[in-house]
Formats: sequence, structure tokens, C-alpha cells
Amino acid sequence: MIELSYKLFFKAFSNKTRFEIIKLLRKGPKHVSDICEELGFEQSRVSHNLKCLVDCGFVNNKWNKKNKIYSLDKKHILPILKNIDKHIKFYNERLKACGVLK
Repeated sequence: MIELSYKLFFKAFSNKTRFEIIKLLRKGPKHVSDICEELGFEQSRVSHNLKCLVDCGFVNNKWNKKNKIYSLDKKHILPILKNIDKHIKFYNERLKACGVLK
């Protein structure tokens, strides 16, 4: 069961659209229209992937008048991303040198 959880956790990050949304939301909360404009993606594509990220618990949303504002989960996902940043700095040269990943 834990193996499936690992697979699903990293699969959520490995999708290009979701990864771009996560990177953008690290800068701060955004409306769907802002995400679409900044990333150059169609709203249906963004909305579909935001639903996944919300369902997974990586992204939160709240209503601001007539619009939802999306933000990264500050309690769990943001610390994970910050920790990954530290590890990427450590492994950066090895990752770039790995012929299998290219």
C-alpha cells in the first residue's frame, strides 16, 4: 500500500501542468484566470489539474467574492518543497550528470 502512495504522490508532481501550477503558487495565491494568463494554458487544462491538486491536498482554495483563490498547502506541501530544494542543491551536479534521466 505504501508503494502505491509513493507512486501517486510523485505522479502528482511529475505532470508538467501540475508542476508548473505548483511552481507558480509558490510565489503566492492566485485566481484561475491569473494562473491561465501567467502559464499560457487554457482554463479547462488549469481547472482540471487544480482539481487534482486540491483533491490530493497539495493545494487549498477559498472563495473571494465570486472567485476561488488557490494556494499551496502551507502546513505540509510548502515545507516538503523547501526540503526538496535543499536536497536538489546537494544532488544537483549528480542529477545533471545522470545519463539515464536525460
